[in-house]
Amino acid sequence: MISKEVLDLKDYVVETRRYLHKNPEVSLKEYKTSAYIKGELDKLGIEYVNVGETGILATIKGKHEGPTVFLRADMDALPLQDKIEKDYRSINEGVSHGCGHDAHVAGLLATANIIAKRKDEIKGTVKLCFQAAEEIGRGAKEFVKAGHLKDVDYTFGIHVASSLPVGKVAVVPGAINASCDIFKIHVKGESAHGSRPDLGKDALLAAASIAVELQNIVSRRVSPLDSVVLTLGKLNAGTAYNIIANDGYIEGTLRTLDQNIREKILKKIELISKNIAEVHDCEAEFENYNAASILQNDEELTEEVQSIAKKILCTENVITAGKPSLGAEDFSEFTNLVKGTFINVGTSSCDATSYPHHHENFDLDEEGILYGVELFKNILEKYSLKENKIDLEKFGTHKKIKK
Repeated sequence: MISKEVLDLKDYVVETRRYLHKNPEVSLKEYKTSAYIKGELDKLGIEYVNVGETGILATIKGKHEGPTVFLRADMDALPLQDKIEKDYRSINEGVSHGCGHDAHVAGLLATANIIAKRKDEIKGTVKLCFQAAEEIGRGAKEFVKAGHLKDVDYTFGIHVASSLPVGKVAVVPGAINASCDIFKIHVKGESAHGSRPDLGKDALLAAASIAVELQNIVSRRVSPLDSVVLTLGKLNAGTAYNIIANDGYIEGTLRTLDQNIREKILKKIELISKNIAEVHDCEAEFENYNAASILQNDEELTEEVQSIAKKILCTENVITAGKPSLGAEDFSEFTNLVKGTFINVGTSSCDATSYPHHHENFDLDEEGILYGVELFKNILEKYSLKENKIDLEKFGTHKKIKK
């Protein structure tokens, strides 16, 4: 059930979300989005600091002693054409909020409105994280690097889910999202005329051979009971039909739910690339970017959030178990450091709001955002508002996870 306090913010949520949907910006270029958020925080009298170029951390310190709670919303859009037939369709060619981050920002700003009205009730500190660059695994690291998690006791994040109907949420303990590595392989050869391949070092053939052999890692080096995906999405080589290619480029991603397997496969990718390149008298350079860690929901904290969600939605509408996703989420950089729970909130109510994320027709039922705000509000009432008492003996204050 959505409270009157949240329902009163419905028009604000819809207006905010549709403005952001109409004006999307890709990772690390969220300048107008950032300015909009700052303008809303200024209206509420909430102090904030910049994190990186476009990220924002708002902080509300209470008058009473208590834990520090960190709520997060990501703000970046996708380099994807928006094809929804609505008046809030993206006006930025080739850019759209096809993953629902516009809804996340609208929900956290609505939560900020609630906090501003009840700031005298706050015990401890509430931090609101408006994070850039989730889609490329860069934004969360900026908050960690700046030290904004050092005093945090609990962190919570919400993601809209077009796979769930409005009124349902998934609050699942343990590993819920895979790690994400983005790797590049540069094969260096030597050009020659196409009629004399023997005089060159064929980087195209070497790159193609590497691409084929890498596919054997998962099928022959990993147990079929383990969840691993190794995808090559880009293979480029050569400049003309009659020139032996002197450069070849491969780009791919590795996703897994096991850190040991992750490290093992990354080493294997590099070894295979260099050895096959050598067979072809070429050289290979391997580089990898750690875009996201495995996202682990803390068991005890997630159990508490499940109880909160059941009071709002009833037990049958709270999913407490399920298979993890091999999609990545850099909220994991926060849960690596402190106890946290990441929640998926349903936003599907018809065919138009049931397209998968990262689809050009992606849209959502905005009522789902209100359930997200209600969850944030109730989480704050559990941990940060003085009329509700947290069991500090059970959870501890400033108690970090040991990795």
